[in-house]
Amino acid sequence: MTEYTTDAAREPGSQWYDGEAGPLVRPYAMTGGRTRPGPTGVRFDLIALVTLDPGAPGVDDDTAHGPEHRALIDLCRVETQSVAELAAGTDLPVGVVRVLLGDLLELGCVTVSRPVPPAQLPDERILREVIAGLRAL
Repeated sequence: MTEYTTDAAREPGSQWYDGEAGPLVRPYAMTGGRTRPGPTGVRFDLIALVTLDPGAPGVDDDTAHGPEHRALIDLCRVETQSVAELAAGTDLPVGVVRVLLGDLLELGCVTVSRPVPPAQLPDERILREVIAGLRAL
């Protein structure tokens, strides 16, 4: 079974690191056994953009969140990130990141911009006509 951990858990000498076994923190421990984000059942698409709200209470309080939450906050502090980028940046499974983002969303620490559904995008034919018209200029 693959173990997923935070940077703190990878450091030898950490309480969550065993020299022989490696990291001891399992994904369900990071989410408290939850598999869905928040009680409202919010879903996070892989391309949904997550932005940190620097004015939110508790964003700068390192004791208010666990290490995984803080890692997500730190990544979003630099720039807006997609859910997939956050999962890659923290080396956590996407499912775990979604649950943790749900926590941060409920606390008001982050905002999420949902991708535009394909049904609301302009028709490809119209876009091709616009391109053809621009080339004709």
